[in-house]
Amino acid sequence: MAESNIIDGKAFAEKVRASVARRAAVLKDQHGIVPGLAVVLVGDNPASEVYVRMKGKACEEAGLYSETVKLPATATEAELIAVIDRLNADPRIHGMLVQLPLPRQIDTNRALHRIRPCKDVDGFHPENVGKLAGGEATAF
Repeated sequence: MAESNIIDGKAFAEKVRASVARRAAVLKDQHGIVPGLAVVLVGDNPASEVYVRMKGKACEEAGLYSETVKLPATATEAELIAVIDRLNADPRIHGMLVQLPLPRQIDTNRALHRIRPCKDVDGFHPENVGKLAGGEATAF
């Protein structure tokens, strides 16, 4: 019977974060680029709020730019699309995610598909899903 290895997830995550911080510092020092992540949260789901807050903290620790956009649970699809379009056009934002689940009045697929494939952190855009299914690298 093969021996199993126990992986220390916390230690591994710390190594990954330290590596990201070093690479982000190089980008900033050598090219003047600070990688940026935007997270859009619609509504007030407590678990989602914790997740989004943790993403912002991780970005800060790694020296990344982070922007969180919070919309009320009553936000319309048009309001969410306008935020996504603004973030798509923002050169400070290199990656974006829309926190799920979305309220019923918003078509989740329409919202997720509005994110530019090269900024789609979750990989939900059809272009990225197709590339992944086909064994290709994603747009990013």
